[in-house]
Amino acid sequence: MEIVATGVEVVGAHGPLLAPTSLRVTDGQTLLVTGEAGTGKTALALALSGRLKPSSGSVRLDGSASADALRRAVAVVDAPQITEPDDALQVTNVVAEGLSLARRRSTRRRVRNWLAERELPGDVRFENLTAHQRTRLLIDLACESRTARALVLDCPDRHGHDPQHWYAAATARAEAGMAVVVLCSTHSADKLGAPAVRIGADETQKSTSAG
Repeated sequence: MEIVATGVEVVGAHGPLLAPTSLRVTDGQTLLVTGEAGTGKTALALALSGRLKPSSGSVRLDGSASADALRRAVAVVDAPQITEPDDALQVTNVVAEGLSLARRRSTRRRVRNWLAERELPGDVRFENLTAHQRTRLLIDLACESRTARALVLDCPDRHGHDPQHWYAAATARAEAGMAVVVLCSTHSADKLGAPAVRIGADETQKSTSAG
């Protein structure tokens, strides 16, 4: 599988939200995409997953520009105010909802077993999970969907802690065959020492795999 974004730009009612950005990611690849605050990382995540139509440019999945195909294949993980769970929810409720959205069984026993397999607490508020636990849980829930073939992680570094934790979780999914894009700060990419592309750049001709 290959996702190619070509000159993807998003313009809002009050001006540009995302500068023209081009990138390419394939199965088995972890691609870091960096940008400072306000450069449109969430807009890019939504465009890459077919949930936001670019003002110009295109996003293609295996050569097709079908937004429906992108929505089925690409899961957006933890996008602020969009796919991020309410911090006040119990972890068990977050998991039950995630499993239900993935069209998996979400009975109390199933939720309890799902959490136990991952050694995660269920009887706490979601905000009480560590940054590592949060990201790993949300990645695993996204992968419960039978149609998910790619992940876009939206700024996991905003929760703090060592970026190696979320990077390891991301690369593990890439090593299992998924295409993974992680939107993060330049500082996080530098700390990881991993190849990265910048929002506003054309990187379709470069190989930027990591893992």
